[in-house]
Amino acid sequence: MTTRFRALLKVGQALLVIAVALVILGQCTGPARLRAARDDLLSELQEQRGSRVIAMIHREESVSFFGVPVSTSIDIEDSEAILRAIRLTPPDQPIDIILHTPGGLVLAAEQIAHALVQHPGRVTVFVPHYAMSGGTLIALAADSIVMDPNAVLGPVDPQIGDAPAASLVALGELKRPSAISDETLILMDIATKARAQVGVFVMDLLRERLPADSAAALAAALSEGRWTHDFPIMVEGARVLGLPVSLSMPSIVYDLMDLYPQAGVGRPSVLYVPAPGRMRTSSGHPFHPGSGDDAGARRRSRAAPGGALQVH
Repeated sequence: MTTRFRALLKVGQALLVIAVALVILGQCTGPARLRAARDDLLSELQEQRGSRVIAMIHREESVSFFGVPVSTSIDIEDSEAILRAIRLTPPDQPIDIILHTPGGLVLAAEQIAHALVQHPGRVTVFVPHYAMSGGTLIALAADSIVMDPNAVLGPVDPQIGDAPAASLVALGELKRPSAISDETLILMDIATKARAQVGVFVMDLLRERLPADSAAALAAALSEGRWTHDFPIMVEGARVLGLPVSLSMPSIVYDLMDLYPQAGVGRPSVLYVPAPGRMRTSSGHPFHPGSGDDAGARRRSRAAPGGALQVH
């Protein structure tokens, strides 16, 4: 091995070490910068509205050094964090919750909804894109629901494993018990109880905001399995059902959603040219000056009383 080749090999090894160090440094500092930008936006929204702002945003994001995508939903950790945030909020201070979720554990969603109903201050839920299943259950606890014109809510009928509770209940009308396995009969019994329990819980949530007959009708419509579990309830449908929906979505909520990029590799699946005068973030997302990836450098970081709390 010649002296020149040894020198080139050492240079290559040094460059490789530097490259690996830069990748690790980027993996360590990138999430911290993103979290700081999110916190800045939450603090600014709190200041604007004089409220406690809680963001529960479930997106599939790349985590770990290997970029493994993880899809999240409402779980006990979420409910514990939100219950802490509510306890730390003065009784007369409003609470604003930004929801972006496919749903999740019924127990966790019911705990959050119950705590919100018990809060004396005004509660507002913001739905920029969708709040399905358990997310809708939480939205039902709010004094007002602010939705994007194209955002959706969804039914809250319980699911037993992979099967809708309503379908398991209907199975008893289609087949004789002797033709159904013991395991399925047990699931049918659980489904009957689960559907009744969710219906009663929803009716209790709505009791103080709606007349008793209206609360019962809305609870039945959302929990009995009238639609498929992923049926989208648009703004017009939500209003027909009697929900207090408005369209006054603060622009800062959209800026916050830009800071929760969906995980993915390769070329993006959606491409478009931003409107004149707008820029793209380093990840390709459009943003307004003073927000986005460098929000921490452009916005004042002045936390409202109690500080911003988020669950994601």
